[in-house]
Amino acid sequence: MKKVILAYSGGLDTSVILKWLQEEKNLEVITYTADLGQGDISDDLEEKAKNLGATKVIVEDLTEEFISDYVFPMFRCNTIFEGEYLLGTAIARPLIAKKLVEIGKQEGTNIICHGATGKGNDQIRFEIGAHALNPSIEVIAPWRDWDMVSRTDLMNYCKNYQIPMPASKAEEPPFSMDENLLHISYEGGVLEDLNNAPPDRKSTRLNSSHRCISYAVFCLKKK
Repeated sequence: MKKVILAYSGGLDTSVILKWLQEEKNLEVITYTADLGQGDISDDLEEKAKNLGATKVIVEDLTEEFISDYVFPMFRCNTIFEGEYLLGTAIARPLIAKKLVEIGKQEGTNIICHGATGKGNDQIRFEIGAHALNPSIEVIAPWRDWDMVSRTDLMNYCKNYQIPMPASKAEEPPFSMDENLLHISYEGGVLEDLNNAPPDRKSTRLNSSHRCISYAVFCLKKK
């Protein structure tokens, strides 16, 4: 049986993907979780992955390599998108892609898998990064492959395959969020309408006064 290295967070999407890779692709799944300082890696992540059929679970602390080899060089180049965005999410993806390729080589497989959607930039970051290091790598991107299109579909899959998942996961979040040691970013959902102020709950690293100042600057630039 062929192996696949899955970028795994333990959330709804990657839990479904873990089972789907076994059921639909007939692959042995090795999960890889990168600790980039996001602070949300659960203590039972390994147990959850193995209960879903993973044959091996790898969790690696990449914080030092992330800062020294990716963040600092990016800052030295003054790499800031449109003069504002520090590319905290974008700069992390090549490191994860590199590790997926390296683990694949160690485990004797040329197949990796990620859970990025088929409409955003993350799929490009993962796949270009992986192909730059191994041009013959095979990438499985389930969101471009399966027929599931919503969280309801994912929750139904969990029910059908007895994947434990809190009922709260069925609720569509107001926006998506990505966090690591460098930053936290938000996009999509209610944030797409520029006529509305960001929800007060959005910022986890700023107090209300910072939010007011940031939104005032945003409105001025919009005009």
